[in-house]
Amino acid sequence: MSDTFGDLRLFVRIAAAGSLSEAARRLQSSLPVVSRRLAAMEGRLGVRLIERGPRRFTLTEEGSFLLERAESILLELDTTEAELSARARRPRGHMRICAPLEIGRNRIAPLVAEFTARHPEISIELFLDDAKLDIVEKEIDIGLVLDLPSDGNLVTRTLIRSQRVTVASPAYLESHAPIRKPADLLEHDCARLVRGRRIFDRWLYNEDGQPRELRVSGTLLSNSAEVVHEWAVAGRAVAYKALWDVEDGIRSGRLVRPLEAFECDRINLYAVYASRAHLPQRMRLFLDFIAEKLQPGA
Repeated sequence: MSDTFGDLRLFVRIAAAGSLSEAARRLQSSLPVVSRRLAAMEGRLGVRLIERGPRRFTLTEEGSFLLERAESILLELDTTEAELSARARRPRGHMRICAPLEIGRNRIAPLVAEFTARHPEISIELFLDDAKLDIVEKEIDIGLVLDLPSDGNLVTRTLIRSQRVTVASPAYLESHAPIRKPADLLEHDCARLVRGRRIFDRWLYNEDGQPRELRVSGTLLSNSAEVVHEWAVAGRAVAYKALWDVEDGIRSGRLVRPLEAFECDRINLYAVYASRAHLPQRMRLFLDFIAEKLQPGA
């Protein structure tokens, strides 16, 4: 297989040298090697490019045509390579990123703004949706998701390892029966999340060393994880939430974990993206940035 760009560079250098021997010297090669490469190029193109003389050569009409085009092509190539190198040093471009609504609004959105402030030549569209999205079909560059993808062509990176926790406000706990073990929830109003036709009413706890599901009930249901959270803070119900969504409320005392000793439902936040031979630097930078910022204590 011929190296077309290499051949063009060789021909330009031969033309500039004025003779094959001078070209060989400048290229730190040998005259036979340069002659063979020139002959091979002429054979491949089916034309004679130079008229060889005892000391110097002259370009044929075809050679002059090739020289003009080669210089233009190589200039364009060198300019393109320089621009790509500059892009590598200063990343730019556009990304489409999706995330679940609650963590997306409260934690991801501020980090996206911080990232674009650091890299002003990168723009980001942030989509917040609790529905499961096909990132390839929706042309999403990076999806931040709770479930591992079934598509083997997607690359997965774990961002947060956490768990689901049971929370209620101090006011709720003061005005209702104690919650000391999971079965006590059967006497309480449990706010439940809805996705389509599915109601998330089976909460998982570890009892006697075994994980067991408890089917809860209540008067409040919503397809919004944020609304479920607000109901718990307002003292309207008990909620079952990802720890990252409620840890600020727990630290401030607005929420309490009455069943902490029984909690065992693991939940992770993943970054997923389509497999690519060469991941754009903007995506690589964002993945590293978001992974660092979402670590505990960051």
